[in-house]
Amino acid sequence: MQTAVMYISAIVAVAVVVFMLIKKMDIKITLLLMGVVLMFIGIAMGNGIGVKDFVSTGSVLLDPLKAITDQFKSTLSSAGFIILILGGYSAYMSSIGANEVTVNVLTKPIGKIKSVYILVPVVFLLGNLLSLVIPSASNLAIILIATLYPVMVKTGMSPLTSAGIIATTATVMPTPLGSDNVAIAEELSKTTEFAGLTATDYVFRYHAIVSVPTLLVMALVHYLWQKHMDKKNGREQIAELSDIEEAKTIKGGVLFKTVYAVLPLLPIILLIIVFMIQSFTGMAVNISVEVAAILSFAAALVCEMIRKRNVKSALDGTESFFKGMGGAMPIVALLVAASVFVTGLKSIGLIEALQDAMLGIQGSGLGFVLPLILVCLTALIVILSGSGTALFFAMVPLMVPLAQAAGISVLAISVPMGLAGNLLRAVSPVSAVVMIVAGSLKKSPIEVVKRTSVPMIAGTVFMFVFSMIVFLPMS
Repeated sequence: MQTAVMYISAIVAVAVVVFMLIKKMDIKITLLLMGVVLMFIGIAMGNGIGVKDFVSTGSVLLDPLKAITDQFKSTLSSAGFIILILGGYSAYMSSIGANEVTVNVLTKPIGKIKSVYILVPVVFLLGNLLSLVIPSASNLAIILIATLYPVMVKTGMSPLTSAGIIATTATVMPTPLGSDNVAIAEELSKTTEFAGLTATDYVFRYHAIVSVPTLLVMALVHYLWQKHMDKKNGREQIAELSDIEEAKTIKGGVLFKTVYAVLPLLPIILLIIVFMIQSFTGMAVNISVEVAAILSFAAALVCEMIRKRNVKSALDGTESFFKGMGGAMPIVALLVAASVFVTGLKSIGLIEALQDAMLGIQGSGLGFVLPLILVCLTALIVILSGSGTALFFAMVPLMVPLAQAAGISVLAISVPMGLAGNLLRAVSPVSAVVMIVAGSLKKSPIEVVKRTSVPMIAGTVFMFVFSMIVFLPMS
């Protein structure tokens, strides 16, 4: 009877979460409520709260709420704090105009390239580089439409080729500043195998091994696919640029443009330098993501004081940093909500049942089955809902126990699942980035998806196969 209750409860809870994802409703509250309901069901089954060393309040009615507050405290003191700091720094860079300078400096040389199809992989890779500064796919697309779209169509590039490139610019650039990478690194650092793992180590030692080749493969496929589609459809008439907002000219001297172009990239530059020092010299130099961001914030503040020659005005501008931290709170709340939902699944005994069921995979040569199932699930949810972020965060607390049960490295799950969500977003006609690009260029989302689907699906297939080659032998 208890087994039936466990499976029915889990199926209903997961179905509700998937439905809310597809309907694009707020997933945080859904995960929290489903987690609490599952915890109450677990208590009724006599299992208690599925948290190690959980200290009860003395009332079963209050225990699920205490589990939520405990998770908030745990998350805010670790991955949550890093995400808040990064949110603040990104907001401050936008506030002082540094992001605009970076985009302007990096995109200006594009106008000198006259070959239409050489521009395709160049703009794709450049857009991915810019995603380090502007991590939101939608915001980056808006900026690229204003800055690069006029340049691309003036070279003779078709509007749909331009749309296909712009819609796929924010994909899988390896960055320790990404909230998804911060979250998984924090989870892995709790294990014996990856004790002390930082987001920098995770990204540069594991993520980049797969993501960098994947980006190069997609750039090549983009080149071939866009050329094929233009030839198949006949060269379209170049779009009118009157409706496209031209990027505003950045005023200032060479020194200003150089310094402010570097500031948004400064945290990752610092992390790369320290990582290289550690790798090649063995020196015990260590700098965390949050330290790099705070150090960069201090450097940016000094630059603002010098530029404005007004200490009060520069200090007043730092308010945007703290507002940006508040703006990043929904990501932290999503992490907490996902952990609460997993706690609910543990409380009804589902996680233990899944672990037992996967023990048969160990040593069978079928280690790729679990990652394949999760990547396919990610693909389905992303294409239907337009977002894979919520599903990835919901899976973060499950990755380690599921990988251990299947007898495979957790990297064989975390890397392909995280990359698949980011890659396949541009294949969904209901994703925000596709709809923004389609609306701005007066094309239908389906027309845009025809241009994005082959490069992104090719990238996903390559990424998965390569991940299995690299990470399964580590099991």
